[in-house]
Amino acid sequence: MASRVIESLTPSEYSPLLSGDPEPTHHPQSTFPHSPDERHIRSEVPRTLARRLYISHFLSTWNSRVFEFGAVLYLASIYPGTLLPMSVYALSRGVAAILFAPAVGNYIDTGNRLQVVRVSIMLQRVVVAASCLIFYLLAIGLPMLSTINDVLLVVLALLACVEKLCSIMNLVSVERDWVVVVAGNDHEGLKTMNAQMRRIDLICKLIGPLVIALVDGVSTKTAIISNLGMNICSVVFEYFLIAAVYYEVPELQQPKAKTYLDSPNMESDQQNSKTRLWRYWHRLTHKALRDFESYFRHPVFLPSFAGALLYLTVLSFSGQMVTWLLSTGYDSTQVGIARTLAVAFEVLATWIAPWLMGRISPTRAGLWFANWQIASLVAGMAIFWVFHDQPLISASGLVGGTILSRVGLRGFDLCVQILVQECVEAENRGSFSSVEAAWQNAFEIGSYVSTIVFSRPDQFAWPALISVVAVGLAGVLYAVFVRMQRGHLIHVPTWIAAPGMLQQMREMCIERIYSSSEV
Repeated sequence: MASRVIESLTPSEYSPLLSGDPEPTHHPQSTFPHSPDERHIRSEVPRTLARRLYISHFLSTWNSRVFEFGAVLYLASIYPGTLLPMSVYALSRGVAAILFAPAVGNYIDTGNRLQVVRVSIMLQRVVVAASCLIFYLLAIGLPMLSTINDVLLVVLALLACVEKLCSIMNLVSVERDWVVVVAGNDHEGLKTMNAQMRRIDLICKLIGPLVIALVDGVSTKTAIISNLGMNICSVVFEYFLIAAVYYEVPELQQPKAKTYLDSPNMESDQQNSKTRLWRYWHRLTHKALRDFESYFRHPVFLPSFAGALLYLTVLSFSGQMVTWLLSTGYDSTQVGIARTLAVAFEVLATWIAPWLMGRISPTRAGLWFANWQIASLVAGMAIFWVFHDQPLISASGLVGGTILSRVGLRGFDLCVQILVQECVEAENRGSFSSVEAAWQNAFEIGSYVSTIVFSRPDQFAWPALISVVAVGLAGVLYAVFVRMQRGHLIHVPTWIAAPGMLQQMREMCIERIYSSSEV
């Protein structure tokens, strides 16, 4: 097989193998070239420009994380003794992301970049403000509202759906499109920006929920008001900072593609509004189906789908795992420490991943991180099963494996993000990433279903096993992608891979033996 791999290489790729140099780094764009309109003249990202983008992204992510975790706390306080309201709320968000992600992707691909991000910011802030007002009314417990509690819960669920879609719109627009355009030809800058954006995500994930939890510990009403205040105060800064980035980068102002779908008001005035709306949604449905078909046919489908499959897990210190840990003997402080360590390892991965990608390419680095995650979780599950009769030790083994696996998770995520950013055409980034987000939410719903089916704490082993299997399957899918791209999975040493090299080594050894015997 080594000879077949060598024969498939071009002379420029083959020569380093013979000279003993490290394996040449294959940059993704050499395999998946950009479209002609993606040739940016920018060679280096100005620090001021990057800083503005980071601040805007921080404010957006901070508000999203604080409200996402705060909503769970508010619902737990308003509806004590039942998980039903929280489950309905969470599932509504996930279902909305699956159903409407293609429409969000189409809007990202066809809309003006600045308008798309501004819409996501403003609409999300309005929805969060409305939700906080309803939460506050429910928290103060007005007698007149007791008869419409169920109606208000439905309204909250609908607002949560809109907030989730706006969050996806902002995340996909900025991380999958704006960052690529701003970086231009600065590939090292792109890796650095990706890592910095992910650090911002993780820092908000760590500190945001902790801050709102501390405030909620004092008073739920105070927490809701604080959430509302942060949401209102940040909107002005987000709105103008993102505009400053847009007007400073001419490439962001260039249209990506022609509009795929005509707006209903572009139809002939002779047609009634009902027919126009029906035709619009009919075309939108066909566009969504085409987006899914294009997603599955894309060369980077396998790494993208593998990354989405990792969302089918309960081993993430989310509400499911936290509830189980509390039942095994962990207290809230210990859970908080474990969660903090997990996020710290995730932040560490944002430094390890760019370094490793620079050394061995994003494709190979992704395989390394996938293997690390699988090995960590398998080791944790082994301890969990061996010491099943000692709940605290068993749980600690699984906690340790989960914490270590976060390096592999975030490192793999960054590698896949680089592949998607550089391999997906500019006019398709929104639709591709939105379909990817739909799959992520579908698998996340699957994790909720697993704990609904196995709802007792003593049955947590089965959702955990499903999670490990999902991670293993994701690793297999990515390995298939690596094998298709590189022709092999393991980097064979040059003295073995080069044809005739082994024979030359044998002849040299024999010659030295004879020479020494003659002496």
